[in-house]
Amino acid sequence: MQMQSKLAGPGLSFEYRQIDIRTLDGERLLESDAVGDNVIAILAKLRDDEGAVCRIVQRITGLAAAERETALAQLVILAGLRHLSGAVERERRKMPIDVDIHEHEVLGPMLREEREEGRREGRQEGRREGRQEGELAVLRRQIEKRFGALPTWASEKLTALAVSELEELGERVLDAKSMEELLRQNRP
Repeated sequence: MQMQSKLAGPGLSFEYRQIDIRTLDGERLLESDAVGDNVIAILAKLRDDEGAVCRIVQRITGLAAAERETALAQLVILAGLRHLSGAVERERRKMPIDVDIHEHEVLGPMLREEREEGRREGRQEGRREGRQEGELAVLRRQIEKRFGALPTWASEKLTALAVSELEELGERVLDAKSMEELLRQNRP
């Protein structure tokens, strides 16, 4: 440690004692009920580094999603300072930590918004399709009542038309002299 133990300026002077965290008893931090203490213990003196990682990951698995995500990120960073990232990754795999992305503070609201937008679009699409099917069914009945059974080509043409085109044909069916005249513009 090469930091100075004194900070001085005009009218200001601080002195402090530096302590290397590696000399502190990490076991006491592991015994704490606070997960933050458990995570910081990885930097202190421990009897069994790998065992400590296991205990810390077990504590993290019991947290709520947002806290779990934060604590795991902190543990990964601090474990890297002690060359224990591999141990953290092994423990994480042994004790899977399920993260519900919908609970993420940034991604969750975005996903909910996208899901709601998708629902709205789905409802609109369903209404369009329902309207098209309804218009098509009415127009088929009108044409069949007026001109007889629909030939295949006419049925295929009607099925491919948009709602606005079906509505237009619905009006023209009253004045058309034949099915061919009615569907002539749409015939291949």
